[in-house]
Amino acid sequence: MKSMKKVLTVMLFGLVGTSRLASCGSNSSGENGKDNPTKTEAKEKETEKETEKETEKETEKETEEKSSGGAAAKINVYSRDSSSGTRAAFEELVGFEGELTDQAAETSGNGDMATKIGQDEQAIGYVSMTTDFEANNIKKVALDGVVPEVDTVLDGSYTLKRPFTYVTRAEDDFENDDTKALVAAFIDYLENSKEGREIVSSEGGIVDVDAGTPWSELKANHPVVDQDNSGLTLRTGGSTSVEKTVKAALEAFQPEAGNFQFVMNHSGSGDGFKRVLGEEKDSANAIDIGFASRDFKPEETVDDGMMSGVYCQDAVVVAVEASNDIQSLSVDQVKGIFTGKITDWSEVK
Repeated sequence: MKSMKKVLTVMLFGLVGTSRLASCGSNSSGENGKDNPTKTEAKEKETEKETEKETEKETEKETEEKSSGGAAAKINVYSRDSSSGTRAAFEELVGFEGELTDQAAETSGNGDMATKIGQDEQAIGYVSMTTDFEANNIKKVALDGVVPEVDTVLDGSYTLKRPFTYVTRAEDDFENDDTKALVAAFIDYLENSKEGREIVSSEGGIVDVDAGTPWSELKANHPVVDQDNSGLTLRTGGSTSVEKTVKAALEAFQPEAGNFQFVMNHSGSGDGFKRVLGEEKDSANAIDIGFASRDFKPEETVDDGMMSGVYCQDAVVVAVEASNDIQSLSVDQVKGIFTGKITDWSEVK
């Protein structure tokens, strides 16, 4: 009997011990194992916070790099096509003829250039000072601290300037005598009259308005303007940079000269000479007056035309998208950018 009691006592102690061990094991798993939901949730929240902090840091870093011209601020260069007088003048004036980077995106005209720069925050290009900067979301960049304005161009402190030139067909090569006389009258109005100069100036051309002669005095030399010219059409072409000034002058001259018609087809300075005196003068592309936004080249024999000359000056303006914080560049920096030696905004800010 005593033996049986002893056995039962041992068994009871064994069961109690096992129960305590199981309880300890359960507590250990709850505190240190993976089955504790409270601890797991806390860890997940902590991980989420750390991830959020890392994301915020990366975003701040990217923003800082972009605003300071860092790794996220690669310069996108825009240039004109090879027939452009603006491009020829720009490369000559800055001093990198024939060295344009092969990474430059080519644009088809002054308007196209302005549009593309205004749509690209990292862009740089160059346009005529006649361009509507605000409407295209672009801004002027000063050159060596000198802002391109009428006064700085006239006094010579802004050096990226070029002429707006013209040449007409040969004296005996117009469609008829009335067209020839009307061309001569328009050139006189555009180049010499006070009214014509005021219009050119209002469209961004650089000219001495006060030195002009009233049209009422000049028109006596052009009796063709007093007749009905509604059946005549003047055709112009060449530089795209001159379009604003020439169009405004033609529109103002129409009622002063018998309500003639006009057609403008401008594709680049290289076509100005070709279509009045060169290989295209007798083609479907023939025009009466060809314009260039540069000096005519020696091989462009403008002396063969009835008239040729300069009707105003223009500035070639380095331009960037309006939100770009760059204010001024040196000539060497501009050269470096357009030749591909400088490729990131951090190098010039």
